[in-house]
Amino acid sequence: MEYQFGFEKLTVWQNSRQLTAIIYKITNTFPKEERYCLVDQIRRAIISVASNLAEGSSRISSKDQAHFTNLAYSSLMEVLNQLYIANDLNYLSKGEFLELKKKISEISNQLNALRKSQLNK
Repeated sequence: MEYQFGFEKLTVWQNSRQLTAIIYKITNTFPKEERYCLVDQIRRAIISVASNLAEGSSRISSKDQAHFTNLAYSSLMEVLNQLYIANDLNYLSKGEFLELKKKISEISNQLNALRKSQLNK
């Protein structure tokens, strides 16, 4: 078995990577004029979720780790807000929006549990 870094073992990191792939596929269907606006904003924010988890895992103190988990949560909420806007603009179907919101809710619960455990170390 190949070596795994700490963040690679986190279910929340794995789930955020899966959501990133889904977001990329869905935003490919957005209008071309949104390519350098809403699409880029959503993609940067969703990438930030997994990236902050990875970066936080390299921190020595639990408090620092929790800080990066909190940043990941903030980025996830940014994605949700942007998906609301995309839904308002009819770039997403109601079904797509609700499915994405469900996945975001699951990841947000995982992030909150991770942060709580980091702060209780």
